[in-house]
This record gives sequence, C-alpha cells and structure tokens, in this order.
Amino acid sequence: MEKEQLKKDSLVILLTAVILGLSLSYIEKNWLATLIAFTTILLVILINILAKKFIAYNLETDVNLGFWSWYWYGFTSKSHHKKPIAMAWLPLVTSLITRGLFIWMPIITFDVSARPERIARRHGLYRYTSVTEWHIAIIAVVGIVANIIAAIAGYIFGFETFAKWSVFYAVWSIIPIGELDGVKIFFGSRKLWFLMIIILLITLLWRLSIV
Repeated sequence: MEKEQLKKDSLVILLTAVILGLSLSYIEKNWLATLIAFTTILLVILINILAKKFIAYNLETDVNLGFWSWYWYGFTSKSHHKKPIAMAWLPLVTSLITRGLFIWMPIITFDVSARPERIARRHGLYRYTSVTEWHIAIIAVVGIVANIIAAIAGYIFGFETFAKWSVFYAVWSIIPIGELDGVKIFFGSRKLWFLMIIILLITLLWRLSIV
C-alpha cells in the first residue's frame, strides 16, 4: 500500500512539474527554457512536499498527494458541482492567455492519515487517533516555510530564478481556495494563516528590494 502511494505521489509531483514547466516556458518560448523551468519547479515542489512529509512523519501521520479538483463554489450545502472538476489544466490555460505573465501554480492537494503507530498509541483508556485541523495546518505551513527558506538561500547563492519561483509558489500556497494548502491553514488556525501572510509580505518586500 505504501509503495502504491509512493508511486502515485511521485507521478503527481512529476506531472505537476511538467505542467508548470510548460506554463513557465511561455515566457522564453524555447526548449531550453522549458527544461530549465521544469527542473526549477520540480525542485521547488520537492522541497515543499518533502518538508511536509518530514513533519507529518514526526506527527505519526502520512501525507498523500493528489491533484486539485474544484467541487465547492459556495458556502451552503448545495453550492457544489455534481462531480469534482479536475483543475490540473489551469496553469497551461492562464499562461497561454496571458503569454506567461500570469500562471496559476497550486494544483497539488494533500490528505493526512494516521500511521499505524499513532492508531496503536494509548493514553489511559482512550485512543488518540484523529488527525486534527491544527495538525494539517502545521504540515501545510512547514511546506511554505521550506520554500521561503529555500528562496532566501537561492538569492544568497545567486540562484535567482529558483528563488523567485520558490517565493511565488509559497505565495500561491497560502491562498484559501478549494482544498489547497491555504484553506487547510486558514481553518486550522486563522492566527497562523495571518502570521504566514505577514511573513510572505516581508519576503516579497525583501525580494523587491534586492531586484
């Protein structure tokens, strides 16, 4: 089961890197740019996902990846589509329409499940097996923080393209839409969500100051 999930996660990461790489290549419009964009965004995504999986493992949980699907469009019980609409195509469309000036980046979502050791853990007469919204929020935040740290390191060591897309990926990740990371953080802790907004604004201002 774990091997199957690992294959699925790897496929999701690879396809996302291909989609975003092609989307980013509209800016330069050549194969070399596509290859560079693919490699760059693959590294950005891997940093985000590996950070999530690391903290999830320490919380005795697993992170399972998937593509974002649009289901809810309102706040009432009837405000949803009959079937979820896959949104993996959105970066390509936004990049094509705007000629690479605007790219929708977040298309990966994640679910969290308790590991066997968490399920088996006993405290008195009760089993604490549930994964709370706070746990999920922390996992999502760690992914964003990892991208911010990677971006700072990128700017310091001269990898500006990598640093730029690390920042942008972190910014996109905080947006509270659908089942994306921003929603998980917002409903897990609004204070934490606002804190991340402030940190990202500071990071963006710092980036603009060194361009």
